[in-house]
Amino acid sequence: MAGSLNRVMLIGRLTRDPELRYTPSGTPVCNLAVATNRYGQDQSGERREFTDYHDIVVWNQGNRKLAELCSQYLQKGRLVYVEGRLQTRSWEDAQSGQKRYRTEVNANDVQFLDSRQDGAGGAQPAGDAEPAAVAAGGDVDPDDIPF
Repeated sequence: MAGSLNRVMLIGRLTRDPELRYTPSGTPVCNLAVATNRYGQDQSGERREFTDYHDIVVWNQGNRKLAELCSQYLQKGRLVYVEGRLQTRSWEDAQSGQKRYRTEVNANDVQFLDSRQDGAGGAQPAGDAEPAAVAAGGDVDPDDIPF
């Protein structure tokens, strides 16, 4: 196999409201934190749910004002699809003088998967009830899939 691949695709919920900042040159950048769920066995062999947390960095993409849209329309609890690449950056901590590292997803696409009302914890209309497997944690338990 020739070459390499650095691609990340996540579907999860925001763990906090987006933070929009600007670089010294005025370029907007939005920081998101996303939680994803997975199922497995703990050390005692009992089945349980595990949660992973991901730091996401969103920049504007050409004419798409992606960073600003994320800041404007997303809030804690919203379900999102994020596609991008892993990037590790390093810096020297000013207080301790130690070298620090942070691995983030540098997003090139963010899609909003639920309505504002659903992610913000608002009430849903009676006809839009979700199956119990999805409603509980926003994730489908593999044991509930009929095939």
